[in-house]
Amino acid sequence: MMSATPKKEYPQVLLANRHPDRIATLEEYRSSGGYRALADTLGAGPQDSLKETIAAAVLLGRGGAAFPAGVKLKTVADDAPFPRFLICNADEMEPGTFKDRVLIHADPHQLIEGMALTAYMASAEKGIIFIRPEYESAARILEREVGIAREAGYLGENILDSGFSFDIDVHRSGGRYICGEVTAQINALMGKRPNPAQPPPYPTEKGLWGLPTVVNNVETLCCVPHILRNGADWFQSLALTESGAGTKLYGVSGRVNRPGCFELPIGIPLSEIIEDYAGGMRDGRRFKACLPGGASTGFLPVEHYHIAMDFDSLKSVGNRLGTAAIMVFDETDCLVAATWNLLEFFARESCGWCTPCREGFPYLRDLLWRIENGQGEPEMIGALRELCRDMSYAYCAFSPGGIAPVESLLDLYEEEIVAHIEGKGCPFRKRS
Repeated sequence: MMSATPKKEYPQVLLANRHPDRIATLEEYRSSGGYRALADTLGAGPQDSLKETIAAAVLLGRGGAAFPAGVKLKTVADDAPFPRFLICNADEMEPGTFKDRVLIHADPHQLIEGMALTAYMASAEKGIIFIRPEYESAARILEREVGIAREAGYLGENILDSGFSFDIDVHRSGGRYICGEVTAQINALMGKRPNPAQPPPYPTEKGLWGLPTVVNNVETLCCVPHILRNGADWFQSLALTESGAGTKLYGVSGRVNRPGCFELPIGIPLSEIIEDYAGGMRDGRRFKACLPGGASTGFLPVEHYHIAMDFDSLKSVGNRLGTAAIMVFDETDCLVAATWNLLEFFARESCGWCTPCREGFPYLRDLLWRIENGQGEPEMIGALRELCRDMSYAYCAFSPGGIAPVESLLDLYEEEIVAHIEGKGCPFRKRS
């Protein structure tokens, strides 16, 4: 599946200063309008109006949950205690997801300004970038550029003589996927075991050290300076669908000719991403399915190959945009093996706090391993369905997300499971 027409050129917002071999400098960021929103905003007007702009822009969280960023800011009460905290979630341990690393390596001052502006709206005085330990190069970049921003007066005491003070620390994670869950991340920062906590109270009311805490994803925070500089209507106009807003970083991997991270409008067709930007299917093969938003989304079958890649369109077909990490499979790929591989990750990364997650993932993994390796029995299909139903009642979203590929495998590709069982092994492996 290759496009016969030249690919369209869409506006680059988040990756406007992207270079193939280096990060953008402070001077380059400023020359593209960087820190202008911070300079114009601090002390210039009421914070409520800024929150309204973010809310009107319909900026949905880019970390996977799609919670409205403006609504989250509004949940910080005016009379909430101090100090208040802002956490940037750069943990990014979802398999197939790498957009936040690309953003940090492309234009770190965009993130720093986004954090300073968000902190101002929340009256937070301390920021923490929670980053996975494998991103050591990104952590070092951030530590250096935070220092440069501080020297330039964009961080620290009395920023730009506005009376507002805010600073940022870079914190390397202990390296567990569960640390990407908001409440588990807060526990990890406090030196506790990173188990999730069931709100209420929500972190914006009682978070880090029991104080108000806003947690946002890297990409979400990077959108903030552009919205405050250009307005909510401009941000909405970037999308190709009526319900969408802004651009999105789509990370494409798997059976394509040019895997990579592409900034494209929310609502762009999946087929256009694959054919025009990811170079089409590798070796002339056919598109079979994809995981449209990372490992915790369901398989999207070929009948939705032209679907608009936005939150509402995918929700309408029972799927999620998630992190927009598109993992592509062709007709030679075994989806039973692919799902089993994902379950190896989820079984290892469960925090073990609740029974459905702790016991369920190893059981699912074992059943799929047996089906893949010629030991499957027909009753295992029913056992898989029963397990998925029970695991949806877990303590946090880890388990419901992790079972999404299994549920879609059962719903959309049960004949592939049956072929494994009846043939006493993987038909794709035998074919190769």
